[in-house]
Amino acid sequence: MKLVLSAEQRELRTAVRGFLGTASPLSKVREDAEGPDGYDRAVYRRLNGELGLAGLIVPEEYGGAGAGHADLAVALEETGAALLPGPLLATVFATIVLTELPEGGAVKELLPGIASGTTVATVAPFPGQPGAVTASGDTLSGELPAVPNGADADVILVVAGTGDQVTVHAVEAGAQGVGRTPLTTLDLTRRQARVTLDHAHGRLAGGGEAAGRALARAFDLASVALAAEQLGVLRAGLDAIVAYSRIRMAFGRQIGSYQAVKHKLADMHCKLEQADAIVRYAAWAADESPAELAEAAALAQAYVGRACFEVARGQLLLHGGIGFTWEHDAHLYYKRAKSDEVLFGPSRTHRTRLADLVI
Repeated sequence: MKLVLSAEQRELRTAVRGFLGTASPLSKVREDAEGPDGYDRAVYRRLNGELGLAGLIVPEEYGGAGAGHADLAVALEETGAALLPGPLLATVFATIVLTELPEGGAVKELLPGIASGTTVATVAPFPGQPGAVTASGDTLSGELPAVPNGADADVILVVAGTGDQVTVHAVEAGAQGVGRTPLTTLDLTRRQARVTLDHAHGRLAGGGEAAGRALARAFDLASVALAAEQLGVLRAGLDAIVAYSRIRMAFGRQIGSYQAVKHKLADMHCKLEQADAIVRYAAWAADESPAELAEAAALAQAYVGRACFEVARGQLLLHGGIGFTWEHDAHLYYKRAKSDEVLFGPSRTHRTRLADLVI
């Protein structure tokens, strides 16, 4: 097991952190999130053109970097810390599904565009997400109540049916019979949309038992990717309140010198250290130990999501009254943490799944 970043991964972390610090600081994140698109398309193009993040795990034969999931986790930790708005995570989820499915036409057609950053994709529903779609041949009908970046996507990977009858279809977002309604969401930086399918055409990307197994592994890999982002949110939120505790004065002393604040920060740091180890282990299992992946992914979502939210809540409270104002950034971390925590269902469902796996 390897829990320490390699030299190449440290370089990747430095490159992504430096890019986001310059191209998408928190002041710009807020501005972009409140804009008409919800993100800066130019920054997104540069993120993929200069760093190739959307194509990081896309195989080289399709124009990607062919990197591992541990590398992806490093990058997503930084995009989470920066609260990057836009469809990167949703596209990563779709990429994971496409790369895990058996070879098919939709796979070959979509992956090069994703790798180049010209195709925005999303997938729904994963386990724990609402939605039910039925398929009759290549015709789909149903509703997906909350699709991440559903209004931004060029292609939506729709999972229809269950069990041995599961199928995955690539649906063009602008196709006839596809309706998309943007939703008002808690997290301004991650938009969602209600997608309705009324006899919409979808190209078959996979089906049957093979697709079911591929989707199960894809869900575990997506859980690891989400946990990596949550780790970044957790780390950035803790860094913010530690910095504030060193400059905020109360009764002639830095608030960080008070025992109650010290204890709270120490507890938050312990959560960070545990979350970091869990994410590194899960990312390692994704690349090196398939037999351990399901348990590692369930553990990551059972622990990291809740820890991220608790730290985000704690840092908001420790900021005092200013932390509750719209102008301060504390609520942005809080909202991203809560949105991520419930994206694949509440933590209790992952604890139940983990218990079933280890018994």
